Amino acid sequence: METVRLTTAQAIVRHLVAQRTILGDGTEAPLFPGVYAIFGHGNVTCLGHALEQAKDELPTWRGQNEQGMALAAAAYAKATRRRQIMVATSSVGPGATNMITAAGVAHANRLPLLLLAGDTFAGRIPDPVLQQVEHFDDPSTTVNDGFRPVTRYWDRIVRPEQLVHSLPQAIATMLDPADCGPALLALPQDVQAEAFDFPIAFFEPQLHEISRPRPDAGQLDRAAAVLRDATKPLIVAGGGVHYSFAEAELVSFAERHDVPIVETMAGKASVVADHRLYAGPLGVTGCEAANNLAAQADVVLSIGTRLGDFTTGSWTVFENEATTIIGLNAARFDAIKHRSVPVVGDAREGLTELSSRLGDWRTGGGWSERAVVEVAGYHAYIDELAAPGDGVPTYAQVVGAVDRGQQPGDHVVAAAGGFPGEVNNGWRAREINSFDCEYGFSCMGYEISGGWGAKMAMPDREIIVFVGDGSTMMLNSDLYSSVLSGHKIIVIICDNGGFAVINRLQVNQGGAPFNNMIADSRIVEEVRVDFAALAAAQGCRSETVTSIDELEKAMERARAADRTYVIALRTDPDSWTEGGAFWEVGVPEVSDSASVRAAKVDLEAGKRARRVGW
Repeated sequence: METVRLTTAQAIVRHLVAQRTILGDGTEAPLFPGVYAIFGHGNVTCLGHALEQAKDELPTWRGQNEQGMALAAAAYAKATRRRQIMVATSSVGPGATNMITAAGVAHANRLPLLLLAGDTFAGRIPDPVLQQVEHFDDPSTTVNDGFRPVTRYWDRIVRPEQLVHSLPQAIATMLDPADCGPALLALPQDVQAEAFDFPIAFFEPQLHEISRPRPDAGQLDRAAAVLRDATKPLIVAGGGVHYSFAEAELVSFAERHDVPIVETMAGKASVVADHRLYAGPLGVTGCEAANNLAAQADVVLSIGTRLGDFTTGSWTVFENEATTIIGLNAARFDAIKHRSVPVVGDAREGLTELSSRLGDWRTGGGWSERAVVEVAGYHAYIDELAAPGDGVPTYAQVVGAVDRGQQPGDHVVAAAGGFPGEVNNGWRAREINSFDCEYGFSCMGYEISGGWGAKMAMPDREIIVFVGDGSTMMLNSDLYSSVLSGHKIIVIICDNGGFAVINRLQVNQGGAPFNNMIADSRIVEEVRVDFAALAAAQGCRSETVTSIDELEKAMERARAADRTYVIALRTDPDSWTEGGAFWEVGVPEVSDSASVRAAKVDLEAGKRARRVGW
C-alpha cells in the first residue's frame, strides 16, 4: 500500500481539499470551499501551518470572533442548501467555547458545519497548559466536551491514524439528509504535530452527492389514502423543501391537487407570495390567513419541518379534532411527531411519488378558493401596516419599504428579537430561496455574521440584513470582516432602545417593564449608540435616516455602494405585526401582582386548546 507521511493537521487539510460535491445546478465544486479561522497557541503552529500551505486550494478567512465566524459558516451552508460545508477553527479554551453557540445554531437548524477546535495535550505532561480548565475527577475532560450536546458527530483525535476512520464519518454525518448537523473534531496540540504514514487513497478526490432516500411504498399508500379522504387539506412547507430543491415539485403537487400552501419560518420562499395557492406564514410569527386555514384543515401534509412551537402555536393552531398530520421528512424523528402518518424520505421524491399515487384527485367544495380570500386579507393588512406614516418608523414600515423595493437577486437575512415576525409577514418573496431568518435557535448576533456568510456563498446576490440594536451590540464585528474580505452586504439597524420584543412579552404576561429597555435598566444615564459611526469606524459606508422616505433613498445609495453599507434609524418599540397564534411560556402560579395572576388565567385558557399526545 502506497503511503505518504503527514502530520495530523496536514492530513486533515489534504483530505478536506480532496472532497468534491454536486451543487443544486448539477455542477461540481469543492465540498469544503473555505475555512474561517482565528489562530491561537492551540491551532496556529500545526493546523495553521497546514492551512497556509494549502491556502490556494482551501482559502482561509480571518474572523474577528469565533462565534461570528462559525455563524457565518452556518449561513453559508444554508445558502448553498447544505451542498457545501465551511470549516471553523479555533484555539483551545475560550476560542473553542465561543463556537458552542454557533454549533447550537447549526444543530437546531440541521445545518452542516465542521468545527476543528484546538485541545490540551493528550500526553498531559505540560498540564495545566494555558487556557486549560481542569476537572479534578476526570483529567480527560476539556472544554471541548461542552460541544457534545450541540453536535451530531463528536470525536477527540488522540492518534493521527484515527483520522482515517473519524474524518469520513464526520463528513458522512454532515451530508446525511436525516442526521445532518455540526461535527466537531477536538485536536490536542501534540497530536496535531504527530506524523503517520497515511494511505494515499485517503487523499484521492471523492465526489459527494446528497442522497435522496425514497419513501416506503406502504407509507406512501397510507398517506395517499388519508389525503383522498380529506376535504380541507393543507400543505405546510418547511426548510426541507429548500434542502431537497423541491420547490417546483411542491408547486406542482399543490396545483395538481388544488391544495393551499402555508410556510414555516425555515420554509419561507418555497413558493412566491403571489401564487394563488399561497396562504402565508403559519404560527406565532405567522398571519391570520394561514392560521385560520390550519384551524379548519382536516389533513395537514407537513414537508421537511420539525414542527416547532412557533409553527404549531405550541400545538394549538390545528384546532380541528379530526385533523391528521402526514409527516414527509427525511428524518424519522420528525416524520412521526404527534402521531403523524410518516412518510420517511426525500421531500422532492416523496412529493412526486405521493402525487403519482393520488392521480387526478383534487380537493373540492371551494377549499382552495377560501385560501384566496384569506390571503387577500393578509396582504391588505400588511400593506396597511407597511405604509409610510408621520411618526417614528415601525419595524413593519421598515420591512415594507425594502419589500416594495425588491430587486431580482435580493436575499434577506434576519434572526432573533422582533424581526422574525416582521420579516416573516412583511417580506413577500418574489423569488424562491430569497430568505434566511435563523429561528431554529433564535440566535441574537446571527444577523450580520450570517449576512457575511450568505454573501460569500452567493456573491452575485444582494444580501440585505435586518438587525435590531440588541443583536448589533452583541455581535457586530463581522461588519469589519465583510469590509476586509470584500463581501459587501447591506445592513439595516433598527434602534428601538433595548430588547423591545422581550419587553413586550414581559408586559403582555403581566410583568412590569424591567431590564429589557435601556430606560428600564439599572443605568446612570441613557446613552444611545451612534450605529452609523460604529459602522464607519469598521470601514463601512453608513448613514442615519429618520423616515421611511429617507430609508428608501438610502437603499438606492446602498445598492450602488462599493462595500458594506449600514443604514441606521430609530424605530418604534411598541408597534408590532399581529395575527399570530397562541404561544406557551411560563407564567408564575403565585404572584403578588394582579396583572401576573390575570395573565396566568389567560395562559391556562389558551393551553386548553393544545393537542397533547395525538
